[in-house]
Amino acid sequence: MNSIFKISFVIIVFIFCVSCTSKVKLKEVKKVVTAAEILGNPDYLAISYGGYREKYREDNQPTISQLKEDLKLMHAMGIRILRTYNVQPKLPHAANVLEAIHQLKKEDANFEMYVMLGAWIDCLNAWTDKEPNHNLESPENEGEIARAVALANKYPEIVKVISVGNEAMVKWAASYFVQPNVILKWVNHLQDLKKNSKLAKDVWITSSDDFSCWGGGDSIYHTEDLEKLIKAVDYISAHTYPYHNSHHNSEFWKVPDNELHLSDIEKIDAAMLRSKKFAIKQYNAVKSYMKSLGVNKPVHIGETGWATISNGYYGAQGSRATDEYKQGLYYNSLREWTNKEGISCFYFEAFDEQWKDAENANGSENHFGLITLKGEAKYALWNLVDKGVFKGLTRNGQPITKTYNGNKEALMKDVFVPNTDYKK
Repeated sequence: MNSIFKISFVIIVFIFCVSCTSKVKLKEVKKVVTAAEILGNPDYLAISYGGYREKYREDNQPTISQLKEDLKLMHAMGIRILRTYNVQPKLPHAANVLEAIHQLKKEDANFEMYVMLGAWIDCLNAWTDKEPNHNLESPENEGEIARAVALANKYPEIVKVISVGNEAMVKWAASYFVQPNVILKWVNHLQDLKKNSKLAKDVWITSSDDFSCWGGGDSIYHTEDLEKLIKAVDYISAHTYPYHNSHHNSEFWKVPDNELHLSDIEKIDAAMLRSKKFAIKQYNAVKSYMKSLGVNKPVHIGETGWATISNGYYGAQGSRATDEYKQGLYYNSLREWTNKEGISCFYFEAFDEQWKDAENANGSENHFGLITLKGEAKYALWNLVDKGVFKGLTRNGQPITKTYNGNKEALMKDVFVPNTDYKK
């Protein structure tokens, strides 16, 4: 072997070795994030997301471009986990959200966002002119679960949780609720798919429902099927709404006698502290019931929120719970508590949506967002605007500004003191 050939050979071997080493390092650097790692991690804030801007959903799906706008805004807020609600064929919102995240990740290696993918579950005859049969399930459920699985397998780097149903077991959901055995059936189905390698083993399976449905309330929900369900899910996703309870269960909301001497702002602040304690109590009730069954697994908050406009039960003529100041107090105090305790809180919700109560513009359901349809950050996020986190970002092409033009004095004029003698 002549000297030139020896040198060439050594160079080729060196390049090959460097190449192999680089590939190994790339594999080592690549981070695979699991639900177990991000749920309860304060570095991965969670939120419920619907990007609908119009009054009606079916013919007004947000575009990929619009979804990207929203995703960048939420990312700037520190959000890293989104919750979606259905994968129905006529509503491709969740599929489009996943694709938008996929594209953003390709465009920017530092963009990080994961999804708790919801599969909507109904009883037989739900949303029809026929009498709902709550003991039988809708034949549409099978297709809904199959679509969720297909999306989870298409976007394994994004979908980290599949939720079977949304408030699908609570009995006040009279149009569509099912018995726990239906939810159990589909949770077991998804767990079996994981065991048979037809779904990633690290995808966590849950159902997202009212705290009472997880055993934290009325004993009517304490059934054998619920016990089996608690044991079958990877974690419990519980909802708590002090806001709604300011009307439906108002004892905690009324100004007690020992606070009547307080100033108006002190009464409001005290009411919001009681609201936080109300949410914590419901959360702890779920955890306590779970442990009474000999089960110990994570419990996270699948929904909680506070509306900023209401012309109904929660407005000026009702419990007077509704305004931006109270929302801001609730949002920030819930984040503080859940971050400290290692609880994921899928706060409801990121943006206002007007389809929820399309015929009533001032209905509370349209105003749970932290950002308005116009792209204005509500009081809860004013501090983020001040910090410049939204700089260069837009919604519908418009920069993010503050509601009330950032004038707190003007905002406070719309703040209600809780009624001391409120009656439903």
